[in-house]
Amino acid sequence: MTLTTRFAPSPTGYLHVGGARTALYSWLYAKKNGGDFILRIEDTDLERSTQESVDAIMDGMNWLNLEWTHGPYFQTKRFDRYKEVIEQLIASGNAYRCYCTSDEVEAMRSDAKAKGEIEKYNGLWRDRTDYPTDKPYVIRFKNPLDGDVVINDMVKGDITISNKQLDDLIIARSDGTPTYNLTVVVDDWDMKVTHVVRGDDHISNTPKQINILTALNAEIPEYAHIPMILGDDGKRLSKRHGAVGVMQYRDDGYLPEALLNYLVRLGWSHGDQEIFSRDEMIELFDLKDCNRAPSGFNTDKLIWVNQHYMKTLAPEYVAEHLAWHMADQDINTDNGPALSEVVKVQADRVKTLKEMAQISRYFYQDFTEFDAKAAKKHLRPVAKEALLLVKDKLSELNDWSAEPIHTAINATAEELGVGMGKVGMPLRVAATGAGNSPSLDLTLALLAKDKVLARIELALAFIAQREAQT
Repeated sequence: MTLTTRFAPSPTGYLHVGGARTALYSWLYAKKNGGDFILRIEDTDLERSTQESVDAIMDGMNWLNLEWTHGPYFQTKRFDRYKEVIEQLIASGNAYRCYCTSDEVEAMRSDAKAKGEIEKYNGLWRDRTDYPTDKPYVIRFKNPLDGDVVINDMVKGDITISNKQLDDLIIARSDGTPTYNLTVVVDDWDMKVTHVVRGDDHISNTPKQINILTALNAEIPEYAHIPMILGDDGKRLSKRHGAVGVMQYRDDGYLPEALLNYLVRLGWSHGDQEIFSRDEMIELFDLKDCNRAPSGFNTDKLIWVNQHYMKTLAPEYVAEHLAWHMADQDINTDNGPALSEVVKVQADRVKTLKEMAQISRYFYQDFTEFDAKAAKKHLRPVAKEALLLVKDKLSELNDWSAEPIHTAINATAEELGVGMGKVGMPLRVAATGAGNSPSLDLTLALLAKDKVLARIELALAFIAQREAQT
């Protein structure tokens, strides 16, 4: 049998990082073992499920490049199959009609609590057949009354749950729609899922699902329950900790490789290694090596990983992602240097692609004003002579590349008998509008010659205006 894993999110919101990590672990385990990876959308909660959420999940999976072998499957397209299995369970004596109202069931739970017993439905209709004809009913699964369910969990180890703790759970609502635990069982059975990788908040569902699978004489998959992700305050990761949706990390300027690399280490390790290529993840990952304890999200560590990938991935590839941020900030890059060249000079100066786009605007857009602080410090009357001379030398260059530009700036400083900073800083502010940029010769080389000369003229006009006001 082909090893098969699945990722089965509910489309009731964005794809959050916890879900993305679960998807990654499922994907890696399937890839490592030459298996299949299924994407299944569990959309039976009709009131909360939205197409917008489906799109957000698909966008997140595609951005992370976690390609699926089969799917996406939608549970709402499989209602006939669920109904068939429910009828099969009824016919085999493993499910029954329950006519209790929600108030009656609540009274049963309260009564059990008062007696110090497990709060659950008391099985009133479990063995009855005197069904009324005018009352609504649900379908309950007839859970075994004794014995234990043993989960051989690949992460947590063996987990034993007594059947006496379990309810006769509802598998079909009064309107006939199936419930989560039933649909998951049928899907995993039909789709031949061999390994279920999911968050440990599902541990309470697993014994119920194993019992239903057993009643159907179905193969029981292996289970791996992954501990949750915590924020830096030790509480479950949520919006209060910042971005938790996968596409928000895209919007904030992270590369998908950085988020994947960070997530794979958030609950799994291979010695002290921190950076893993995609191929290394597939080769080295094993569910049995996952941590049993929750992991804490650390944004500073994610930033470090992101910086590593911005600097080490092919500039042309990073530029593809930078292009999205340029467009998002309304920066038209049609006229200007290749984005890959901008990546080369900016990658080690920023934390994110969003920041890279912000500080690279001057490569593509002209400006009419200089940064006030930088201009006050460097575009002073004393800089006029240096700007005039360097403008003349730059205008004479036939080879507009970094080395001749560097030579022209040096020659200006030598001719005036001043330090490089007396020429370089006014020139940097003139060319970029601000006081920070990559190496000045590289920066100017990426800007068109006529653009640099025009900006020096703008700086000289600024100085002249400043002189006139004194």
